[in-house]
Amino acid sequence: MTTNNLSRCHWIEGKPDYYVQYHDEVWGKPEHNDQQLFRWLVLELFHIGLSWQLVLSKIDNFDQAFDYFDYHKIAHYNETKIQSLMSNEGIIRHQQKIRAAINNAQAFIKIQNEFGSFDHYIWSFTNGKTLVREQGQPMLAQSDLSDEVTKDLKKRGFKFLGSVTVYSYLQAIGILNDHDIHCHFR
Repeated sequence: MTTNNLSRCHWIEGKPDYYVQYHDEVWGKPEHNDQQLFRWLVLELFHIGLSWQLVLSKIDNFDQAFDYFDYHKIAHYNETKIQSLMSNEGIIRHQQKIRAAINNAQAFIKIQNEFGSFDHYIWSFTNGKTLVREQGQPMLAQSDLSDEVTKDLKKRGFKFLGSVTVYSYLQAIGILNDHDIHCHFR
């Protein structure tokens, strides 16, 4: 797809502006800010079983509802807050996913305490390097890396995550760069 004289990945064609913005500014770009790393992890959790476009269309609502993904606050959400989120029509109202986000905030903080930051932890799986899909390699939905990361996250108490979700997360935070070979944003 070519827009504004910039070539983009073929799958972005026909997507709304907010989706194109995600493709251009987030997907495949290395992220090292712990709050953003947590944000994308939670959003991927809400993506399970639904379209990514739906999640992205509600991102501003998620930011507000989840205190801009302040994991210290989320780790202490109580039943009143859970019920408030369940009644928020601007987000995806799925109680198990909301509870998993709270649980995962607690596990996230434990990893920070052990590794100094979640960034150090998550990027250690590739020794701080972005893995770039080469020309001719197929786009995957999961990999040995996402299997390994998923297994370790689950061992550390994370909930509602599987290898496909983690693969998508690794793309979102730039550990995996799966942009098409011709894409300007590669």
